[in-house]
Amino acid sequence: MNVAYAYPWDIVGDPSAPERLAGLGVEAVALAASYHSTRAATPYHPSHRVLDVSHAAFYLPIRTSAWGRLAPRPPTWTSPDAYLRASDALRAAGLQVHAWTVLTHNSALGAAHPDLVVRNAFGDAYPYALCPAFDDVVEYCERLVREVLAAGRPDALILEACGPMGFGHQSVHEKTAGADWTAVDGDLLTLCFCTSCAQRYPSGTGERVRAAIDAHSGSRPASVEDTLGPLADEVRAVRVALSASLRHRLIAAARETTPGVPITLHADPDPWATGAFAALPAGEPGADVLVGNCWGDPASDAARLSLLSALCGPGQRVGAYVLALPPRPADPVALADLLRTYAKAGAAEFHLYHAGLASPPRLAAIAEALRLSC
Repeated sequence: MNVAYAYPWDIVGDPSAPERLAGLGVEAVALAASYHSTRAATPYHPSHRVLDVSHAAFYLPIRTSAWGRLAPRPPTWTSPDAYLRASDALRAAGLQVHAWTVLTHNSALGAAHPDLVVRNAFGDAYPYALCPAFDDVVEYCERLVREVLAAGRPDALILEACGPMGFGHQSVHEKTAGADWTAVDGDLLTLCFCTSCAQRYPSGTGERVRAAIDAHSGSRPASVEDTLGPLADEVRAVRVALSASLRHRLIAAARETTPGVPITLHADPDPWATGAFAALPAGEPGADVLVGNCWGDPASDAARLSLLSALCGPGQRVGAYVLALPPRPADPVALADLLRTYAKAGAAEFHLYHAGLASPPRLAAIAEALRLSC
């Protein structure tokens, strides 16, 4: 099964959108049910061309009684039931609808609840990143999954950011490049030292991280493990356990709410991974599809897919999350070559990003690439 990703506002108000997406040759659309803030082009929409999505929002009707301390906000740039309207239109075109559900990436809730966000070793808060070490955050994610399934009635569930977010984030006017932090520095700045996480680490962890980031001369550590030394195993175990605990609770909630619903995880076999693709170094038998990010170097992306494939049990599949936007060219032959590379690495399905943001030539390239790669 191949899946095209789209936002509700790509479809609501554009009667031609469902057939256009069906014409790509995909079987399903990953439709955002809960999504973070963004600024999005809408190159096809008859009413607008650029949409300022100012805060993270929930695209289903919000029932006050369904939420606890944390409750999502509705959109103001599209209708509060945009997911339902878009879902009905897509199904009328013969497409399945998979509920694309973003979990811990939520700047609106992070700003409103700064005590629940990721903080680095210096105490700096990442307001876009809810930390799953807090019970309130886990409860919010569980309620989110239950509401998406109960109200949205999707054909499948896609879980993104099913674990802690990290340092890397495309925030408004990002101004961090001049610090010349290395990739390892970024990984160290990703480690959370909120009031819940800090007490789980061995003594001295924060001091080691701060010293390594501030060591601008001499030899730099080659990895997080080098920086943490004998503490690495314990810190890594804490990080992996956070993602695993959240994942297990959400899968159980999904199975209880909608037995048999297919579940897709955006996942990364790297035990230090954070962000949209959470750490999954030991696999997850409760999921149906493990999707790996394929936005970077094709060889590295293929290696990641191979590792995910090795983690799969009977009946599980690997999906490749394929970028069809810049800097990739709008070239169907080049895109088809990528798809074949990912298929050889174990990908049984392609998750194509992004059918609402792509220009006409890019949509044409997606359709032709899918045909050529069959």
